[in-house]
Amino acid sequence: MKAQNAPFTGKRKTAIAKVWVVAGSGEMKVNGRTLEDYFPRPSTRQIIAQPFDITGNTDKLDIRASVRGGGVTAQASAMLHGISRAIAQIQPDQRPALKKAGFLTRDAREVERKKYGRHKARKRPQYSKR
Repeated sequence: MKAQNAPFTGKRKTAIAKVWVVAGSGEMKVNGRTLEDYFPRPSTRQIIAQPFDITGNTDKLDIRASVRGGGVTAQASAMLHGISRAIAQIQPDQRPALKKAGFLTRDAREVERKKYGRHKARKRPQYSKR
């Protein structure tokens, strides 16, 4: 396992996560805070833990992440993407498992823009026949 100095980038909607991964004891810091402090909801922590569950690196890698933009769940998904990219780069033998789980693919879905003459992106004003 080789260490990387450059951050790995993960994205989801408008959230961007820069992730640094080094060999260690499984410590995670997000924006200078612990994982439990930054993501108090267990479901968001489960999203971040998925690549570790697949590869079995739970107590072997230290994660430091800088996350900006988006909401809480999008930030967690951006971290998942960045961590998966990092593990695939550091441990090439784990890449097929991460690829099969879909963690290396960037989720391209974005919010559709609002159009003029509509209430929202697609919602039209009420139609009146008479």
